[in-house]
Amino acid sequence: MTDTNKTSDFAPTPWWGLLLPLPWWGWVLAALGLSLEILLLASGAWPFAILGGYGAYRLIRYLLMRRYFASEEFLAKKEEIQSVVAEHNEVKNYVSEIRNSGTFELGASSTGSHAHLAQSSNTSRHNYKRDRNVANFAAPNVHNCSLQVVRNAQADPLKYLIKYFDIKATESGVAEVEELGESVSRLEEAITNLRAREASITESLNPPRFILKHYNAEFMKEVGVELSPISVPYPNYVFEYVSAGGNSGQKTEIQLNTPTIDALISKLSEKVKFAKSAAGQRALMTAKLRNFIKERDHHTCQFCSVSLAQQEHLLLEVDHKIPVSKGGLSVEENLQTLCWRCNRSKSNKVL
Repeated sequence: MTDTNKTSDFAPTPWWGLLLPLPWWGWVLAALGLSLEILLLASGAWPFAILGGYGAYRLIRYLLMRRYFASEEFLAKKEEIQSVVAEHNEVKNYVSEIRNSGTFELGASSTGSHAHLAQSSNTSRHNYKRDRNVANFAAPNVHNCSLQVVRNAQADPLKYLIKYFDIKATESGVAEVEELGESVSRLEEAITNLRAREASITESLNPPRFILKHYNAEFMKEVGVELSPISVPYPNYVFEYVSAGGNSGQKTEIQLNTPTIDALISKLSEKVKFAKSAAGQRALMTAKLRNFIKERDHHTCQFCSVSLAQQEHLLLEVDHKIPVSKGGLSVEENLQTLCWRCNRSKSNKVL
């Protein structure tokens, strides 16, 4: 794989260096623009002079951008890192796979579950009765409740999340939350890895500052980097109170990010008391356990032996040797570190 930190034979070109080799017509246009600006200023047409100056600035900046992308320096560096760009784009596609196949929902509120069967409207004729705050009955992630429940949910969010959003305190319930945590964690790490790769590619090319400030998307496109619009869709749960007249309202929101998911797994496991069942003799699949497995395996893929020491931006994941779908447990002996390529090819197979 190409080393993105390799020193290039070309020194970075400053923006003003791109002006020097302008063709004759470029200098003619610049001279005409400057003459027009002088005439406008002399005639007192300040607004037109300012607009003309700004337009000339944008035109010159665009020409400099196109000239940089056609320069020998840029094209040579671009050629050097093609393998790095190709791998970035593969990881970008892998991020899409994780997003499409992962689990990013958990539980739902029963309030308003049949709200779609009815329609309502405010028929009041009085101006002071307005729908200032309108309750959201149709959303499964919103629990409409009293003000006291909203405040209690803020004080003890996990307890009220379990109680009002039908999250089961059972072994299968814990497994569902762990599956959510696995999907969120994989997507978080993959997106972070993707951003690190993009920063490394940018650093290796070292373009003029105005390119990154004004033409970053065009820069990535010229290099061949496919940008991912995907972000982590953290499940968000809301306890909402709206007064009868709609004049006041309050809500408590709980986002299921990795720390919250790990805390929820621990909370549920305490209720289930896994030690009483054979299937419960296992560790909880949390971020702490995933990090432990990676450290135990020296951040090295157990299939192809590639390591983080060899590849700075290697994406590593924790895999079940025997998949959960085939009865595998989250015990240390059944967990291993794989690079994203090997984990992608293994899927749910037992190897």
